[in-house]
Amino acid sequence: MKTLPILQIHTTPPVLQIDADLGQYSIRQPKADVQMKTRPSELTVESHPIQFEVDQSRALSAYTGGNMIDMNARIYSGIEKLFLENMAERVQQGNELAAIHKPANTIANIVGTNWKSKPFPEIRTPASMDNVDIRIETRAPSIRFESAVSEMNVTVNKPEIEYHRGKLDIYVKQYASIQYTPPVIEIGM
Repeated sequence: MKTLPILQIHTTPPVLQIDADLGQYSIRQPKADVQMKTRPSELTVESHPIQFEVDQSRALSAYTGGNMIDMNARIYSGIEKLFLENMAERVQQGNELAAIHKPANTIANIVGTNWKSKPFPEIRTPASMDNVDIRIETRAPSIRFESAVSEMNVTVNKPEIEYHRGKLDIYVKQYASIQYTPPVIEIGM
């Protein structure tokens, strides 16, 4: 009996080697830019001058007689009064002279008592402690206040993102192979 020769086939599978490292993210965000501007508060105070008036025309009228127009008016009205008083006195004297038959009504008694001069009319006004008028006028100060104003501008910076790739090495550690081993053939004669 004869055996059939057997062909031997050996295969080796390929072996791939993969060496990989993960990638890395780098994230950086710059600070936001802040700009702040403030207008300070403002206080304005405006004061008004005091008005001070002194009217001493009545005091001057009591001291010196005042202005010429008022002084002449007082003299005129005073002379008119003196005239009326003198006229009344003369009428009285005439009435007493008409009654000469009375024992007390002698010419010496009637006319002899009238030897004093009459005073000139007063050219000044009466003196008084209220002759000077003082007027003071004040006004409250004008106050204006403006409050402070702040303005803030914020600029947000976007984040900066960087990706660093990892390594990826793929190589063949063992190649595929096929090996044939032929059968041993005996040749016999």
